Amino acid sequence: MEAYDAIVIGAGHNGLVCAAYLLNAGYSVLLLEKRPVPGGAATTEEAIPKEAPGFKFNLCAIDHEFIFLGPIIAELQLQKYGLKYLSCDPHTFCPHPDGKYFLAHQSLAKTRAAIARHSERDADKYVEFITYWSKLMSAIAPFFNAPPQSILGIAKGYKGKNLVDLLAIAGSKDKALNFIRTMITAPEDLLNEYFDTELVKAPLARLAAEIGAPPSQKGITAGLMMLAMRHHPGMARPQGGTGALIQALVKLVTAKGGKILTEQMVEEVIVEDNRAVGVRIAGGKEYRAERAVISNIDVRRLFLQLVAAEAIAPNLRDKIDRRITNNNETILKIDCALSELPRFTAYEADNNEHLIGTILIADSVAHVEQAHSLATMGQIPDTNPSMYLDIPSVLDPTLAPEGKHTLWIEFFAPYQIADKAGTGLDGTGWTDELKNQTADNVINKLAEYAPNLKNSIIARRVESPAELGARLGSYKGNYYHLDMTLDQMIFLRPLPEIANYTTPIKNLYLTGAGTHPGGSISGMPGRNCAQVFFHQQQPLIKAQQAVNSGLRSLLGID
Repeated sequence: MEAYDAIVIGAGHNGLVCAAYLLNAGYSVLLLEKRPVPGGAATTEEAIPKEAPGFKFNLCAIDHEFIFLGPIIAELQLQKYGLKYLSCDPHTFCPHPDGKYFLAHQSLAKTRAAIARHSERDADKYVEFITYWSKLMSAIAPFFNAPPQSILGIAKGYKGKNLVDLLAIAGSKDKALNFIRTMITAPEDLLNEYFDTELVKAPLARLAAEIGAPPSQKGITAGLMMLAMRHHPGMARPQGGTGALIQALVKLVTAKGGKILTEQMVEEVIVEDNRAVGVRIAGGKEYRAERAVISNIDVRRLFLQLVAAEAIAPNLRDKIDRRITNNNETILKIDCALSELPRFTAYEADNNEHLIGTILIADSVAHVEQAHSLATMGQIPDTNPSMYLDIPSVLDPTLAPEGKHTLWIEFFAPYQIADKAGTGLDGTGWTDELKNQTADNVINKLAEYAPNLKNSIIARRVESPAELGARLGSYKGNYYHLDMTLDQMIFLRPLPEIANYTTPIKNLYLTGAGTHPGGSISGMPGRNCAQVFFHQQQPLIKAQQAVNSGLRSLLGID
């Protein structure tokens, strides 16, 4: 039986990041991935090879912000392995039905000037709003870059600006209470407190709802940090697509002696005497783990499908089954190969800068509210769709043949359609006919803003929520593994008992989007899990080895 120090289930970006840190510290690592390619939700693939050869699509994740709040790129020296980021500036464009538009640049002053054309008050309040959330992000960043129960690790992160901003946000009783109120209120209420115009409120609400809930829901205001992060540290995409991040991590892992096996479905975590000792894959082959089995898949699949029932306390198993929540909202994904760029009638300038970043179709806060509330209730909100889209080939021409473009559309939709249980793919109600009909409605809405769109589509790929869930292996198609609501964040994610990347089963660790600090491209769950692993192995020796290896890498010493 092949043996490794650590076996990682799932070669998504967090699994690869975790493996990289372990390999840098001298441990042997095997990663097992069920798909033909590593990357999980962070791949870039030629997904329509017959009808649109040469067009490369990001099949899930696309815009990167969180990864720049941590040290992973520098510590792992990913530039040495080919990673290059392209900055998105402007970063957010939102046309409105009345012909106006919201366009945000990384420069806060430039964005303020654009808003002031329509409302001086909202322009000033926007600067105040973004300044507050930027300080808030700086104040809590040390929490992201440490295990949630590591008081010392969190404290070490407070240096210079982080500490100054922490005092600015919560340095007095009134400030601290206002911070708490901000975090537990609803985005809609906070936006109404700050702004007058839908021109500003709608795009902010749409980005806040990326957390996976309607803007009226209490406790999801953390989603409002999305636009602030686009101003600082900024939004970018890897040249070559999100998959270029995966390629760099794969090169690093293999260069350090790690082994990645694809099309390897793990069917069981082998547990002996309350210790994870290995895994069994489809077909019966077993691999032994001397020190750790690290799960990069969602905790429900891990404990309800891969771990024998008798190996986990019934109370915890029941909580995993019943307490962890997924609100039924996921995405229907549309990828299009285009013969030309969409021409948005609301944008009068003679350039394409508005197409560099994200394009939001969000007519009002109510429009966004309907899009998310209906999906949660099992209804498809496609009579008047709201959507999030990118045209990544504008910034990165390597993604499409010369003169052509790729279009990436995210449309929120229910995983389980109401009144259609037991029909369609996996009993969700989704069929090929229904997903294409829904995609037609989404494209029709988008064409109201860019009339040339329909005639420019060379080919398209539509992936229903059920297909997305099957491809990623995610419960209810939730690419965050579980909802990103306040009751399932930080030291509560995924549950208080298993929120520090460890489990009651010795040597069985958790990482991935379902652990702190959550979904999105950050690598933080992978890095933090590695730190916990080091601490539990030989706290001083192995941690020092990891630091020394990182320093050698930074200095270019083999």
